[in-house]
Amino acid sequence: MAGFWGRRKREDEAQAAQDTHLARQAGQALVHADDRIRTASDELAFAEAELGTSLTADLRGALEAVRKHLGEAFQLHQLNHDAIPDTAEELRTRNARIVQLCDWAEDLLDEKTSALAEAVATVRRAPEVTAQVHSEVAALKEQIPGAREAVQRLATRYADSAIQQISESADEAERLLTFAEHGANVSERRRSARKNEEANLALETATEAVRRARVILAAVEDFEIEALRAESTLAEVVADSRSDIIAARTAPQTSAVAAAVTALEEELRSLAPAGSRNDPFAELTRLRAANAALDEAVATARHRAENPLPSLQHVQHALDDADRQLGVARGLIAGHRGWIGADARTRLAEAERLRIDVPALLPAEDTREQALAAARRVAQLAAEALQLAQRDIDASRPDPGWDDDEWGDRGRGRRRGGGGFDSDLLGGVIGGLALGGILDDIFD
Repeated sequence: MAGFWGRRKREDEAQAAQDTHLARQAGQALVHADDRIRTASDELAFAEAELGTSLTADLRGALEAVRKHLGEAFQLHQLNHDAIPDTAEELRTRNARIVQLCDWAEDLLDEKTSALAEAVATVRRAPEVTAQVHSEVAALKEQIPGAREAVQRLATRYADSAIQQISESADEAERLLTFAEHGANVSERRRSARKNEEANLALETATEAVRRARVILAAVEDFEIEALRAESTLAEVVADSRSDIIAARTAPQTSAVAAAVTALEEELRSLAPAGSRNDPFAELTRLRAANAALDEAVATARHRAENPLPSLQHVQHALDDADRQLGVARGLIAGHRGWIGADARTRLAEAERLRIDVPALLPAEDTREQALAAARRVAQLAAEALQLAQRDIDASRPDPGWDDDEWGDRGRGRRRGGGGFDSDLLGGVIGGLALGGILDDIFD
């Protein structure tokens, strides 16, 4: 008993120490959160002066929410120190809630002020960014004549469909650079008028226009390299396709193989003559598709030659066998439901579920193998269900060595009939499957 009270005293002292620490933590959290609100309010005032009210709306909303919830925290702290006595559990719950509210408030304000700090930094860097926009516009404008010459040179070598993606690149880049220059000028004027929000928007659009113009001009330079790479790859695919056509002659000559060979030969004949304007990208795409179709047709034909498609009659025989086994298993389980366990019933249910889907697979040749596999699976599951059901029945049969007296003695705890049982008759009933329902009642 002394050990119990000693352990209880130590537990109470430990809990009291934890409560004291939590109360101190709640008070400190209140002070920190209140100071953080005041600091964030000052940051909001400075940010509104530089960014305007629209870009600072998130921080303003966060401050309103934090003030509201911190009011709840102060109210809880007041309840802890009023004249009404509180239990230790009440104090503990309030202090924990105070800490939670203060932590949430500081995390929210940190998130919003950090996001706003980036915007403020951008505003303060605005003169530098504006100068950079003007510099990049001037440099990119010098590349426009070269881009026009490159497009004209490529137009003499490649078809219009090939250079369609870059044919207007020089003009588009020039328009974007003009827009970027105008946006930078607008940003400067708005900033001089202390309209920082409009100035920031104009500067962002100018920066984005410069980026897009740079990408467009780079695409003109990259196009020629990509076109040469496509032509080189096209030559390899042409050689590979011709080899595949020759190899296809040794494959089983199915209608699919013949059609794929014809399609690939047509694509080879449709290639632009050497020295003429062509579209290597489109030609490569079409040739690759025809080549892949031939590879697939040949692989399918060879697989079918090695694995002949089962006849419809063969599949039907397998399905008939599955139905017979299903019927036997279904009849045995239905006649002895009181004895049959979950395993046999599960196999039968799965077999019947699979059997429903087999007819839909029979007509089409491409699913006939699947139908055969499904029929065999149904038969296998039905056979397993039958085997498991027979096992359950055998396990439920009484000892065949019992005589009438033993049956009377052992059966007193069960339902009793109005007269004796002949052992030969009982053995015959157990051996026959037609009277399973009667046995269910007897051995219930």
